[in-house]
Amino acid sequence: MEKKSMSEEECQIMIQKSFRTPMVKFLRERLEKAGCAVGDNFFKAITCNQKVAGYYVRGEGVKVCSNNLKIQDSVNQVVIRELIHAFDDCRGANLDWTDCAHHACTEIRTNHLSGDCHYKRELLRGFIKLRGHEQECVRRRVLESLSANPNCSGFAAKDSLEAVWDVCYNDTQPFDRAP
Repeated sequence: MEKKSMSEEECQIMIQKSFRTPMVKFLRERLEKAGCAVGDNFFKAITCNQKVAGYYVRGEGVKVCSNNLKIQDSVNQVVIRELIHAFDDCRGANLDWTDCAHHACTEIRTNHLSGDCHYKRELLRGFIKLRGHEQECVRRRVLESLSANPNCSGFAAKDSLEAVWDVCYNDTQPFDRAP
C-alpha cells in the first residue's frame, strides 16, 4: 500500500533530521562562511498548492511541501537542492530570479550538484540511459523549472540554458568538485 503524504509536523521533524546528513551540514557551514547563516527557522514545512517538493524564497528561506513528499530521503533532497539555491543567492548579490540566464544558472548548478540527477534516481523516475544521463537530466529539469518562470517561456528558456551551460555546469562552488 502506498504511503500518503505527510503532515507539516512530520515534515518539520524530517527537516530537522536532514540537518544531520553530511551534505546538509556542509552546505549550511559554507553558507555561514559566506556570511549567510541559515538557522533552523530558515526551513518551514508547509502545504503547497503546486506539485513541487519545495522552493527557496529570498529573505524568507526554504519551504518544504509536506503534502508532496513521503519519505526522509525526499526531504533531504529538497533541503540540499534549496540550500544550493540559497548559496547562489548569497554569493550573487545581484542574482535576479526574473532573469532567465540567472535562473537557468542556479537551476543547472542545483540539479548538477545536489545528486538529484544520479542515475539511480533517474532509474526510479523511469529514465533509463547509462551514458550521458546526468547532463540530460540536468537539462530536462532546468527546462521544467524555467517553464514555471513567466519571464522564461519557450525559446527564452532553452536559449538561456544554452548560453550559460558551460560556465554554470562547471561551477562547483561551494564544493571542490561535483559530489
